[in-house]
Amino acid sequence: MNLTPRTQLLIGLALAALMAMTRGQHFATLNLPSASWAVFFLAGVLLTPRWVFPALFIQASLLDFAAIQWAGVSDWCMSPAYWALVPAYGSLWLGGRLYARMHREHFSSLLSLAAVVCLSALVCYLFSGGGFLYFSGRYPEPSLALLGERIAQYYPRYLGSLALYVGLAAVLYVGARSWQALQPRSEAK
Repeated sequence: MNLTPRTQLLIGLALAALMAMTRGQHFATLNLPSASWAVFFLAGVLLTPRWVFPALFIQASLLDFAAIQWAGVSDWCMSPAYWALVPAYGSLWLGGRLYARMHREHFSSLLSLAAVVCLSALVCYLFSGGGFLYFSGRYPEPSLALLGERIAQYYPRYLGSLALYVGLAAVLYVGARSWQALQPRSEAK
């Protein structure tokens, strides 16, 4: 994908705004599913600067800390396991990078996209959910069986939210490319 720096900047700002509007229900008037997973995946696909990943992680962390400090959100998830979100979100971002290399302007790319989204989401959940189970101190006897139960309970919801936003991004991308193809080409003078 050859996106101009200006286009990448606009996409980056839109992704940051989307995360701010949906992370942890920080805006009470919006009841959208969290887009955090999708933001990291799409940033990997669409944004080339490497500094984007740490910037988005810092944004997510600041949103979480602000919600706990000033919005009365529970601190249940704040534990040493919070740092498992670095490899969790990193797996989504790297999955996005992988898909960006695989992407072709062809309908069959959707199969690759779906496979990479599902795999990236599973690895992300293993880090985030597994990290919380084993390292938060909230579960006195963590086990693989309990992790399996948690995957069955939570992974489909997280995958569904991720698929919703990535699917919407794919539709917007195809629409933008179609519109671009319909525009008259300016001739060099």
